[in-house]
Amino acid sequence: MQPRTALIAAFLALTACHRADHGAEWLGTVQPVDTPAGPGSRFPSFAAGSGRAVVMSWLEPTAGDAFALRHSTWSEAGWSAARTVAADAHWFINWADFPSVVPVAANLWAAHWLQQQPGNVYSYDVRLAVSRDGGATWSAAISPHDDGTATEHGFVSIFRDGAGTLRAAWLDGRHTAGEHDHAAHGEAASGGAMTLRAAAIDPNGQRIGADSEIDARVCDCCQTDAALTADGPVVVYRDRGMDEVRNIQAVRLDGPAWSVPVPVHDDGWRIAGCPVNGPAIDALGNDVAVAWFTAPDVPRVRIAFSRDGGRGFGPPLEVASGSVGGRVDIVLLPDQRAIVSWLDEGAAGGRLMAQPFTSRGAAGAPVLIANGLIGRQSGFPQMVRAGQGLLFAWTVPGDPSSVQTAYAPLR
Repeated sequence: MQPRTALIAAFLALTACHRADHGAEWLGTVQPVDTPAGPGSRFPSFAAGSGRAVVMSWLEPTAGDAFALRHSTWSEAGWSAARTVAADAHWFINWADFPSVVPVAANLWAAHWLQQQPGNVYSYDVRLAVSRDGGATWSAAISPHDDGTATEHGFVSIFRDGAGTLRAAWLDGRHTAGEHDHAAHGEAASGGAMTLRAAAIDPNGQRIGADSEIDARVCDCCQTDAALTADGPVVVYRDRGMDEVRNIQAVRLDGPAWSVPVPVHDDGWRIAGCPVNGPAIDALGNDVAVAWFTAPDVPRVRIAFSRDGGRGFGPPLEVASGSVGGRVDIVLLPDQRAIVSWLDEGAAGGRLMAQPFTSRGAAGAPVLIANGLIGRQSGFPQMVRAGQGLLFAWTVPGDPSSVQTAYAPLR
């Protein structure tokens, strides 16, 4: 039996066993889907554009020590043939801070990756390119920041505002220059604080004006995420208080200016280091749902809803607690159900779970999506709405690793 065939057979056996034990009234059978990602592929990222068109991007090794950023588009027939955005032997490759390809609007797409710079292992810049023909060809890459410091710049979210302008938000270490060293990528930073910054990009791939500081003190290496509401985009991230409390914050773009950030909830989690575990957000109209990991007492995954475009959030609901690893994703449906995915550490090797919630509580039982996904090599699993169902993607560790995807219809 070929390795890929054996992997799919094992996946189906595990899923079928789970169905027999628990069932799922809200989700149909989870079926693996072949991808065009080659041997050694890793760290997939989903993005849904106008009309909910779904694009998956990933990193794939090429000749020598180089990596390529590749992408594919989903249809009822499956994944399209892979295309390449760019490739280089001097990129920063990391399980938690990974590139993306985003269909911003119609044929306008954007992509980002991370360019290694001299200094230390966590000195790297964001590079961003634009496509005006739906990902076929790409502009020359730019950096949305121009501080020129040998520090960390990453954890990027690409999105559009209410006027259709392309924007990017990222974590920026310019104030940590000379003292900021993530030798363990999760230890507390010395020196100045990491900041959250953003910039607007024109359709030709050039920055519009200067970048702007949104928050002067944020957690060092948790992912950001963004969603477009009826009143404009909302960005979520992990804040870093002066007392080292690290709550999830939401900030809105009000016309030309960013609002004062508000906490999604005051978890009271005080930790002298970054947990490398960012939030996820989705929005429909002015309905917003945010999922996140926290551990003020024991590890927890929580969800909270907003009905006013992210200006305020209701009390959080508990998704899971105890042996959870976080690495969440979220999809908000038109019927106001929000599907949360997360990694559970309870089973041998860990497992990817998903469950629906409304603002009143759980709207169905948790469902097993895949097994064996708790190590760093498995990256951050992805989930996105695709037609009448959900797509999932993750990295299967191994030598070589591979990107795996699965689809399940919603009920």
